Amino acid sequence: MTNEIQPLSNAQKKFLRKLGHALSPVVYIGKEGLSETVVVAIDEALEYHELIKIKIINTDKISKQEAADRVPELSKGHLVQLIGKTLLVYRRNKNKKRDDQIPLPKK
Repeated sequence: MTNEIQPLSNAQKKFLRKLGHALSPVVYIGKEGLSETVVVAIDEALEYHELIKIKIINTDKISKQEAADRVPELSKGHLVQLIGKTLLVYRRNKNKKRDDQIPLPKK
């Protein structure tokens, strides 16, 4: 058994984008960039919500493309969408009951 993350299909990404449209950002990446505190906040938010928006504000330390590359890597999640300075990130929580998980469509 490997620890590789299964990629999301286009249908699954589309479904998650629809869900994410109404979300507000729960984590902000600011002047400190992707500090340990921010990474912990992202991890905790994904653990609780599974699908989160992350807003990049006032930072010279990290570009939006760098954030889009590094956040999924650091959080072991999936980048669903990058629009402007907002990331939509998904990570399934295997510890939640099946009824509480986001029901992804079949591939």
